[in-house]
Amino acid sequence: MKKIGLLVCLALGMSTAVFAKGDAEAGKAISLTCSACHGSDGNSAISMNPKIAGQHENYLAKQLIEFRLASRTGGKEGRNNAVMNGMSAALSDEDIANLSAYFASQDLKPGTTPEDVIEAGQALYRGGDAEKGITSCISCHGPDGKGMGLAGFPVISGQHADYTISQLKMFRDGSRANDLNGMMRDIAQKLNDEEIEILAKYLGGLH
Repeated sequence: MKKIGLLVCLALGMSTAVFAKGDAEAGKAISLTCSACHGSDGNSAISMNPKIAGQHENYLAKQLIEFRLASRTGGKEGRNNAVMNGMSAALSDEDIANLSAYFASQDLKPGTTPEDVIEAGQALYRGGDAEKGITSCISCHGPDGKGMGLAGFPVISGQHADYTISQLKMFRDGSRANDLNGMMRDIAQKLNDEEIEILAKYLGGLH
């Protein structure tokens, strides 16, 4: 059974591929253009832009590679996003490795979880929903939402709820399609708007 943990891969899409390790200092030197949207240390202050600080290095590299691919194929392949396609278009493989190493080395600033979603969010995160065929997130992302880097499961805790909501809805309607074997899209179709909002808000303060 596909797991809801696959659903909440934020920045979200996954791979078991291992990319070359980058140089964090070299990444910092070229990160200025990223800071307007993601903050100088990857802790975006804009709720629709993801926090990328502390994200797994391989996951960050995968997303940048797929944004670049989308820029080169007119969005027919990879992960299509008008802003990120342009930002990634001129990046070399070395640039991608170095930027990924830099932002992965930064500390993620935790978010908060509204009290009114704690109970429902915890139940869905830890126990899923058997009637809808959704199992727990915890099996892939762990009790603190830190994921598993080598398996391709990203950090999902501490993320802006607005960003998480947007990505889950994009998986649900198919406008984001860089998930492994369509698993995220398949599971997202089982979540309604209320469940997506509850999960997104719960994850904000999970740590």
